[in-house]
Amino acid sequence: MSKSIKLTPSDRRVIRTVDERLMSYNVEMTEITGGTFWKAYTPAQIAGTEEFQVSSISFDNFTAMADLMQYYPPIDLYNERLRSLAKQFGPVWIRVSGSWATKTYYDFDGTTGGKAPRGYQSVLTKAQWIGVLEFVKAVGGKLLISVSNCEGDHPDGGALNLTQTKKIFDFSHEYGVDIDAAEFMNEPNMLAMSGAPKGYTAADYARDQDIFNGWVREHYPSCLLVGPCSLGEGGLGKSDVKSAGAGIGSMMKMCTTEALLDGTNIPLDVFSYHYYNNVSERLGSMMRGLRWTAEDAHTDAYLDVALINAKTYAQKRDQFVPGGPMWVTESGDAGGGGDTWASTYLDVFRTLNELGSFAKVTDGVIFHNTLASSDYGFLKHGTFEPRPNYFAVLLWNRLMGTTVYDCQNSDTEGVRIYCHSRKDGKDGCVYLIINNSLTESITLELSDEAEIYSLSGNGDIRSTVMYLNGKPLGLSGISELSPMTPEQHAAGTLLLPCASCTFIAVRS
Repeated sequence: MSKSIKLTPSDRRVIRTVDERLMSYNVEMTEITGGTFWKAYTPAQIAGTEEFQVSSISFDNFTAMADLMQYYPPIDLYNERLRSLAKQFGPVWIRVSGSWATKTYYDFDGTTGGKAPRGYQSVLTKAQWIGVLEFVKAVGGKLLISVSNCEGDHPDGGALNLTQTKKIFDFSHEYGVDIDAAEFMNEPNMLAMSGAPKGYTAADYARDQDIFNGWVREHYPSCLLVGPCSLGEGGLGKSDVKSAGAGIGSMMKMCTTEALLDGTNIPLDVFSYHYYNNVSERLGSMMRGLRWTAEDAHTDAYLDVALINAKTYAQKRDQFVPGGPMWVTESGDAGGGGDTWASTYLDVFRTLNELGSFAKVTDGVIFHNTLASSDYGFLKHGTFEPRPNYFAVLLWNRLMGTTVYDCQNSDTEGVRIYCHSRKDGKDGCVYLIINNSLTESITLELSDEAEIYSLSGNGDIRSTVMYLNGKPLGLSGISELSPMTPEQHAAGTLLLPCASCTFIAVRS
């Protein structure tokens, strides 16, 4: 079967202009220091033929759980392939944060001998932080961080001590790479898992965020104040998971964005939240009824989760940062390091759909978690080989301009259509048509000639290889990517196969 769609570029209407750095990414603090992170899936688990097994989960210190985590050495941010592939994206924000960042000690004078002081969990050295600053410079990025806020930062059990904050801001400034934006703390509404001191409350957070933001505004006034990076209030989209704190929140104490921000006095510049479409197989063993499965991951209901979250948090943005931008400072297919299909073509539907739907709702930035760690990384950990999502967002950044259009094509079942200006500045526009049906093709009527970039798994929905117009994309040598050239198509009928994501550049 086939659906019929006609593209009429002359009917498009401007909705808004979005940030050129819409597609950005995270580098987790634990990657920089070395430490635990999400245990890698096996090839069989990625292929969907083997389940990931967990015996139990403790929310007291999940970062040390052997069932969920493994040790990784520090990432080499000087690696030629990593830098080259990251630079291909063009302008981006780079966020250095994560739950581990909340308990990291900044040892810039080399006095700890690598052993974390009391109240902290890990140590960041001067050389490691210089590596971050040099990476930001090398790829032309802007830097967003969160700072530590653990027992070590509250030595008397009271309000936040700013010693650590001053250290990292002042060192970065003196090195010549200022911190461009800051979230005080990562996921503060997940009180039991945030890394904050035992018994930490929403009122404590409001007090400490004001202390932090007040100091930053006084000493580094050009640094954007971002927050509160809450998680879970948009839900996972399933009929039985619509309440605040869906998934993990049903098993542990969480608080709301309102509880975190109602008592604050210093306004934020940017409203932020975290969005994950699912709870990964790693965490999902404890909440199987709340999870989406691989069989769901192409469906309209699954893809709608990103839009549900954007609309939910846009209302909160309007309440706390009226008129301000909205950032998704962590985003991915599943909290807990990604699902088994995160590194395959199956997650490309969600990734591109999130960019398209978010841009229709608001102006802001989406920080994919992560650049090069765990199964949701754009690049494979260690080897930095590009995964399907890398090629998908690289094409987005190369083709989709910052002007967003209402292209007058209503979404139908199994089809998503987005339309932007051309990134190359030429007259016309670029359509992204996501055919998320696994059985129906689309018959497309083109009124003008067009350049076609059609992405697929070449018949394998869980392919670890991306195909462009039927040809595999890959890497040769250190960092030479396969050519990403389009097929030229005359005006007339174009068939878009099932399970494909197609960029169509037109000039009228």
